[in-house]
Order: sequence, then C-alpha cells, then structure tokens
Amino acid sequence: MFAEDVGLLPRAANGEGAFVYLLRQYRDEPETLRQMLRVLWTDMDRGGFSPALAKQVLRFNGKLFKGWGQDDYVLPLSRRVVAGLLGAAESNWRAVEPAIIGTLLERALDPQERHALGAHYTPRAYVERLVLPTVVEPLRADWADAQAAALLLATEAEALDGKKRTDKLAEARAELRRFHHRLCTTRVLDPACGSGNFLYVTLEHLKRLEGEVLNQLDDLGDTQARLGLEGETVTPQQLLGIEINERAAALAELVLWIGYLQWHIRTTGHASVAEPVIHDYGNIEHRDAVLAHDGQEPMTAADGKLVTRWDGQSFKAHPVTGQPVPDEAAVVLQWRYLNPRQAEWPKADFIVGNPPFIGNKRMRDALGDGYVEALRSAWPSIPESADLVMFWWQKAADTVRQDRARRFGLITTNSITMIFNRRVLDAHLFSTPALHLAFAVPDHPWVDSAGGAAVRIAMTVGAPGREEGRLLESIEETEAAEGEVAVRFKARSGVIHPDMKIGANVGAAKPLLANRGIAFRGITLLGEGFWVDHDDELVRLEPAAVKPLRNGKDIVDRPRNSFCVDLFGLSEAEARERFPRSYQRLVDRVLPERRVCERRSYREKWWLFAEPRAEFRSASRGLASYLATSMTAKHRLFVRLLSEVRPDQGLVAICLEDSLSLGVLSSLVHGEWSLVAGGRLGIGNDPRYNQSRCFDTYPFPDDDTGLTPELTARIRALAEQLDAQRKAQQAAHPELTLTGVYNVLEKLRKEAPLSPKERLIHEQGLVSVLKSLHDDLDAAVLAAYGWTDLQSVLADHRPAAAEARAAAVETLLERLVALNTRRAAEEAAGTVRWLRPAFQNRAAAQQVMDVTTAQDGAESADAAEAAALAPAAVVEKRPWPAGLPEQIAAVAGVLAGAGRALTLAELEARFTARGRWRERLPVILATLEAVGRASPREGQRWQAI
Repeated sequence: MFAEDVGLLPRAANGEGAFVYLLRQYRDEPETLRQMLRVLWTDMDRGGFSPALAKQVLRFNGKLFKGWGQDDYVLPLSRRVVAGLLGAAESNWRAVEPAIIGTLLERALDPQERHALGAHYTPRAYVERLVLPTVVEPLRADWADAQAAALLLATEAEALDGKKRTDKLAEARAELRRFHHRLCTTRVLDPACGSGNFLYVTLEHLKRLEGEVLNQLDDLGDTQARLGLEGETVTPQQLLGIEINERAAALAELVLWIGYLQWHIRTTGHASVAEPVIHDYGNIEHRDAVLAHDGQEPMTAADGKLVTRWDGQSFKAHPVTGQPVPDEAAVVLQWRYLNPRQAEWPKADFIVGNPPFIGNKRMRDALGDGYVEALRSAWPSIPESADLVMFWWQKAADTVRQDRARRFGLITTNSITMIFNRRVLDAHLFSTPALHLAFAVPDHPWVDSAGGAAVRIAMTVGAPGREEGRLLESIEETEAAEGEVAVRFKARSGVIHPDMKIGANVGAAKPLLANRGIAFRGITLLGEGFWVDHDDELVRLEPAAVKPLRNGKDIVDRPRNSFCVDLFGLSEAEARERFPRSYQRLVDRVLPERRVCERRSYREKWWLFAEPRAEFRSASRGLASYLATSMTAKHRLFVRLLSEVRPDQGLVAICLEDSLSLGVLSSLVHGEWSLVAGGRLGIGNDPRYNQSRCFDTYPFPDDDTGLTPELTARIRALAEQLDAQRKAQQAAHPELTLTGVYNVLEKLRKEAPLSPKERLIHEQGLVSVLKSLHDDLDAAVLAAYGWTDLQSVLADHRPAAAEARAAAVETLLERLVALNTRRAAEEAAGTVRWLRPAFQNRAAAQQVMDVTTAQDGAESADAAEAAALAPAAVVEKRPWPAGLPEQIAAVAGVLAGAGRALTLAELEARFTARGRWRERLPVILATLEAVGRASPREGQRWQAI
C-alpha cells in the first residue's frame, strides 16, 4: 500500500495502484488473489517483469519478500478480509506515520503475551522528549562546533586572495564534511525496540540534521554536496535494535524503511530510488537483550521429578464454597537455562529506548522461575528487589561508563526513584568512572495501563562525568488526542541525585540507629479466607483467633471495621485443635490458593499470613497503641491504632505511642521530608511512605536542636487534640473521610473558594479548627528544631507565595540532611538518641555491637556521601585539542563550566600546549559571540550564554 502510493510500484492500466487493482479484480476470488499476491511478492523480491501486474517492477530485495516460497507466506484470505484490505488500500499511505505500526502491533498481541513481554509502545511526543536529550542534542552540539569552525575558517578566507583563499574555503568545507561523515557513521541502539518507534523518530531527526549539513555545504560552494545522497548518507543501517518478539522485530525493520523512503522520496523524488530498494542490513536482532544462554532443558528437583507450577489461568469450582480456585492439576513445565550470561549489545554511540515494565514481584509469574533464576545469576550485582527494566539501565550505564557509548536514555516506571530500584542508580552515580544524569523527568503520565504497563513513567539520560543536568517536573497535565496527555513542565538545572531531585540530597541521608526497629510494613495476608466481616459469627465464637484489621483505605477513607484470622505462633495441629472453626475456614478458602504459590514457606505454612511481621509483633508488645500511616496516600496522615489491631501491608506501622512522636510526624517538617524521601507511586501518582527512607533516616528533634520540656508538653498536647478532634468528627459524621477533610484543608490554606460539598465537609469536619491545630503544631515543631525563621514562609500556601515557599522547603530539607549527617556521626562515635531506649537498647553489650556495626559500615557510607556532596574540584589544565571543532567545543565548555566571566589570561591558564595556539583564542571567542554562545563583558572578559 505504501509502495504503490509513493510510486515504487507501477500503476495499473486503468490508473489505479497495482495492489488496489489486484484486490479489486479478485475480491470475489480469495484463493486466486492469494496466488497472485504470491507471484507479486516473488517479483518484488527479484525485480523485472511481473506477470501479476503485466509491468516491470523494481527489485526490492531485503527481507520483506524472501519468504515467498513458503506455503504459509501469504495468509489465507476470505471475502471479508479482502474487503478490509481494499478499504485500507484505498487510503493514501504516502504520508502514513510509521509509528502507527506500534499501536497496531500492541492491539494485535494477546493480552497474556503482552503482559509477559511487558509490551507497550510510546507516543511520538513522549519518544521525542527522550530522543532529543539523548541523541539529538549532543549531535547538534557537535554540529554547532563544526559550524563555528567553518565560520571561523570562512571568515579568515575573506581576508585572503587567490589560492590561499581557495584553500581556506576548502578547509571550511572539509570541517562540514568531517561532521557529515561522523553523522553518517553514528549508530543508535534501542535494546528493546518493539516496532521501532524510537529508532524511526531518531532516523527522522538524523535526516533533518543531514539536510542542514548539505545546505551549509551548498552555501559554501560545494557543488557535490547534494550528490552525497548517492554516496555517504544517513541510512537505516545506523539504527540498531534488539527485540525478543519476532513480529515486532520484523515490523521495526518495516517502520525504518518506510520512514527512510518517505524522507528520500519527499526530498529527491521516487525516480532517485536505487535498486535494491531496501537492504537486509541485519540491524534489528530478534533475541533477548539481557540474557544469553546455550539452550534450555526441563528443570528437575533433587528427587529427579520435573518441576512444574500452576499455569496461573486454570480454575475449578471448590466443592464447599463453589468459588473458583486454582486448579493444581493445570501446570506448566519450568525450564533450566544452560550457561546463562549477560547478553552482549552491538557497539553504538547512543542507547535509547523503552524496556519492558514488569515489577520484581511479577517477574516469576510473567517469565517463569527458570528464566528469573538464570537472569539473577547472570546479573549478580543487581538487587533482587529491582524491576526488570533495571537490567537494561544497568547494562546501558555500564556501557557509557566504560566509554563504549556517549549517552543512554531510557523510559522506566516512576518507581525508579523508589529505594528498591534506586540502588542500581546509586551504584553508578557514586562510582568511578563517573556517571551523571544529564536529563531526567521523574514523573510523567502514561497512555495505557493495559498489559502490565505502568500509568506513570520516568525518563533518565545518563552521560559520563560529574556534571549538572536538566530536570523537568510536571506542573500541569491535560488530556490530548488519542489518550495522550499534554504536560507543562518546570525546568531546573543542577546536580540530579538518584532520587531525581535537585538541591538537598535527601536520598543520601543515612539510616539512624536511633530509629532502628521501630517502623514496619504491615502484614501480608495472601488468601481472601483470612478476611472476616465484623458481623461474622467467627468474631464471637473464636475471639482469640480473630483480630481487628486496618488498611490504608480504613485510615484515609472510612473504617470498614474488618477482622482477620490470625493464628501466628501456632503449628497446624495446634491451630486445628484450638480454633477448629477458623482452621476449617482457612482449609476451604486459603489452602487452595496457597498450595500453588511459588514460595515454599507460603505453601507449607498456609494457615499463617504470608508475611506475619514477627518484628512488628515484638516491637508493639507491651504498647497500648502504635502509630500508622497509609503507605500510598495523597495526604501524609498519622493516626493511633490500638495494639490489638493488625496493620495490613498497605500501612506502615510505627511502634511509638508517645504523643510527642505523633506530633513530630504529623508536622510539616516530617511531611516535607517524607514527600521527597519516599517518591510517588500508584494510579493516582500519590506520595509513597517508605519506612526505610522516610522514617529510618529522619532526625527527630532533641535537646541538641532546641527541644525543651515546655515544647515537648506543647507538641504532645496539640497532637492529642488533633487526634481526638479527627476521631470525634468522624464518629459524629460516619460519611466523613480524612481525605475529604484534608482536601478542604488544602484549599483553605491556598485561600481557594469552596464548593457546596466542600463547605459541608468544612462544617462537619471543623476544618478551620483543624487548620489552626496544624498551624500551631507546625510552629511548635519548627521551634523544637530551632528553625522559627522558616515558620511564616512555610505557613503561606497561597499560589502567589509558591516560589518563596519552595525556597524555604529547600532550606528546611538542607538543614534536615545536615542534622542527619551530624546524628550519624554521633552514632558512629557511640552516642545514640534512642526513640525507645528500654526496647531498643535492652543490653549494653548489644548497643556496643550495634555501634560497632554502624562504624564498620560508616566508611563506605561516608565515601558515598562525600562523593555526592563534596564541592566540585578546581578545574585542572586540559590539553589543547588538535581539531578546530574540538578547540571551539573546549573553549565553550570552559566558559560554561566557570559560572562567571573569564579573562583571556584565565582562559589561557586552563589549557596546556606548545606553539602559537593562544593566537587563535580571540578568533574562537569572536566566533562563539557570532553564533550566540558567548558574550563579552567589561574588563575584556567573556561569559557563556
């Protein structure tokens, strides 16, 4: 369809396109049409006279038509299919957007296959948002240097005559040709290329840049410039891909060739298309991008039996409940991979793409036990908690750090900022050779959540060295066509930390011994049979086995008053004897699900919670209550729960019952810290509270910060009032939710008008009273830290004060990071400010052992922090480059890195060389001024623009 619309196939006698003509002529004879198409494919492969069209056809060659001899190469056709093909072929495919092929493939994939592959395809706007900083901007920087060099030489030529002038102009043209050669030999790799969207968009930008180069050569009198299209030129051969899905890999080649031919025909006409029309460059490889192996064999257990697992799809009716339960007889074989190792990537200058989104907890279900075990063994440096996409990030970062590529840019889920993925970034950003994030979007909307793709993504571009980067933060999102989202960004420049933040390095804060063993994630049930409704007779008949249960929704919404069967500490025989009703319920409603679990402990101890959190039970023993917060929530709220309540996995339980702790955690000081430390996750892109980063690193106020007995009493009193008021209003108005209340509080703080519904919530929740309590609590906690100078600015949430408040938040975070560093140093020296001394420090010997352990680990942690926080080193002298473009780039780089205007003498002092190289510096500076990259200042100084 594309070939006939751009004139690569001859027209039929009646003027119709060749393909349309065949479809129309044989629409009622599908089998005849199938044979005629086989003839046409054969003729397009070989070229020459085509009996199917009674015309000469070009030799297409390549791979597209090589399979014409296979019986199933031309698919069976029906009248309905032919009618659909005819309708499509009658459209104009001349200007088709090649990236649409990716959407067609995604919709054609079976949902199970799509999930197993983590398949998802990226809209063009999102592709360009990553391709530009990864590939195009570095090349355009090179182009700017080449242009400046050519301009300098052409300017020098104007002062010359005769052969000297001709030779100097030839030098100028040579600089541009050198860049053109570099452009035509630049290789870009997408190691998870799908149907080739990233590669196609990259190809288009390379061709645009090539057009500029040829125009510039033409301006300098190079009459051979346009002939470059018949010699060295940008081609699909430079775009490399790896793709595990065979159909997607084939489509990627098709997409690239359609894009290339579109550009070629648009600029020079179809008459200039040479035979063969397409080539089999082998640039798209159909294989695994992260795991290589020598084959597979069935996995066997120690007893020689084949290892299988439930297929994850087959169910049967339970004989008692009648509900569908896993059919344990429906199993799939597990495979062992022979000699698993890291896959190699072809050599490339840039790496860019969108690897599969499969979380670490879903990898075994999607890919199989054998594959995951082989992958982990091949990549031992990647933490087991990391998602699948991080294997691509690791490989790309290694490649750039080893100077085998200039940059890489990858799309990941926005969970890359979470601690379980951030460890991979830490290992590269704090190592030598150095790597930095040159560009990042920590949180970006996604298009489609089907098939395992996340609904929020992140973009990261890695480059060698320790330099500043550009961070884009989403500040406004609106729906656009085709389900896309138009995003307005706020741009910031600076050192981008592993948590995708600029400024205070909260991600480098160390866990404190003082906070150890206090905060825990809630229990994981894994089995619907554990849930018990409040009116279930089991609550009355076996109360010792049934405990209240709360999850995140119970806190931020309305409590559901649920219970759970908790047999922790009992053997199966003890559970059956002491609590037969509960035991029978679990046999019927939990055992069928747990017997097919992958993890052995889940299968063998099926009557217990999957994760019973023994440490939490120990820490909460003896407490009347503990504090809890929803792990993922729009508003960071802490509430008190009675110690008998079991926290669900959606909660973080903090085993502190003192109101002082409740007050400090409920303050904006901790709120701002947790917002930055925890990252965001989930469909609503809500802040996430990770106890290891938000709580364990948080330095509580103490006597060293200004906490006095009077302030302690005030914070306790305010926290108790806050807790009591919220509970009282929810008791009086059961429909009231804390999310609704705090949404109204947020609008009050911004002085925004309330809707009728919000005014009702305001009255029922006494939200103005709540605001007053929070304001007083924030002021008291800031005073406890000795930071009252920030109080008035932090309390102003009006949009007009946003910039000033953001600066105050940055100052607050910097002070907290500094306090964390000071506390960590204290602990290394033996002073620990325990939050619960009696529980945490039960024996002096244990304390000594803990401190010794902390000291042993302090050296590596200190080194990492020093690498992240140390001021930039004084710029050392660098060798003066040999090539003119490189000289221009070096001078521009020194000016940009200086952060101030430099004199000619200061510039000279930055380089070492012999000869008369200094004579060219003024000319280079004048050229940089002419192209808008530097400007003169008073005192004969120069500064980067």
